[in-house]
Amino acid sequence: MKFAARFTNWLEHRWVNPAYVGWVLLGLALFFFAAATNTLAGWLYVISGVMLALLVIAALLPPRNLNGLVVTRSPIQPVTADVPLAIELQVRNPQRSAKGLFQVIDPLPTRLGAVQVTAIGNLLPGQTYTWRYQISTQRRGIHQWPRTDLRTAAPLGLFWCRRSMEAPATAVIYPQVLPLKRCPLIDTVGLRNGQHWRYNPLAQADTQGVTRSLRPYRWGDPTRLIHWRTSARYGELRVRELETMTASREVVIALDTTARWDETSFEQAVVAAASLYTYALQQGFTAVLWLPALAGQNNLLRERNQVMYALAGVELAPAQNATPLPQQATIWLTSAGTEAGLLPAGSRQIVWGNGSATAASGSGLSTLRVDPNEPLETQLQVNIT
Repeated sequence: MKFAARFTNWLEHRWVNPAYVGWVLLGLALFFFAAATNTLAGWLYVISGVMLALLVIAALLPPRNLNGLVVTRSPIQPVTADVPLAIELQVRNPQRSAKGLFQVIDPLPTRLGAVQVTAIGNLLPGQTYTWRYQISTQRRGIHQWPRTDLRTAAPLGLFWCRRSMEAPATAVIYPQVLPLKRCPLIDTVGLRNGQHWRYNPLAQADTQGVTRSLRPYRWGDPTRLIHWRTSARYGELRVRELETMTASREVVIALDTTARWDETSFEQAVVAAASLYTYALQQGFTAVLWLPALAGQNNLLRERNQVMYALAGVELAPAQNATPLPQQATIWLTSAGTEAGLLPAGSRQIVWGNGSATAASGSGLSTLRVDPNEPLETQLQVNIT
């Protein structure tokens, strides 16, 4: 059966594959031809000849019906898990003749969903058909598929013909971000003394701090911020934009992908990493993500798009060599019973499972134990010990 399925699929992609009615008509044609050779009846030859001619015409027309069609795909916008993924395809007919009665098939990856199919009744010359559909997303991931298929049996319905069109797609599904209202794990991480820079690419002007840049004067700007020397040079008023120095800290969120995870706990850890990163940014921290797979490269990801993309595609990967740990205050996400190196002072760890955690810190390591069977959002908002 597998060989027959592969053979018919090969026929359908390379030439044509007879439909059920086509097989029946071919059998009748051969039957009448065999009867004609035995009886030498002319009318049997005529019937078998007409049937064979009809089969030949029916086999030649479907490929012509698909010839010249152009399929393009719009970029797929990343979404968060549990948010529907919107996909859009355009089928254009640049030919001088109308095309119709064919299917558009989008073969989605198995983990993303079932194969999507739509039918187009008629496509006039120069016309473009836009197909939009949505699929539900339940789990993070990065999914890619290279093509879209067009399939038809028109106009007689005796033979199926399928042609693949290049329409590469990449669907990125970010992990779910929990709406944390408080998180003592983030609020108490790191040392409490010392001045650090707060990372904020949308820094606003203030009346104290150091100069970040100069810009033209706008109505309502304080006159004390005018930079007179630069204003005299350019012949127009220039105002200083200031960056303030605060006592915020840099937080490294490290996900241990080399630990012995079960699938449920690992997915919860990815969700926790995304939620902690987002919460830290909302609180004005300099939040970065660390992954063992990025060691040896610039292994601290800072930009939100890079962080969420990395978390969307992260997988378990046993370490081949010892991986150097971050040197900043770290929130270490790992599985119980996993050995880890020495973490910096002021670090915290989140442990999934009931085993013992062996990570240590020079000044003691506060630990939050997560029960995979309890709501993760509630557990991330409790006080740590």
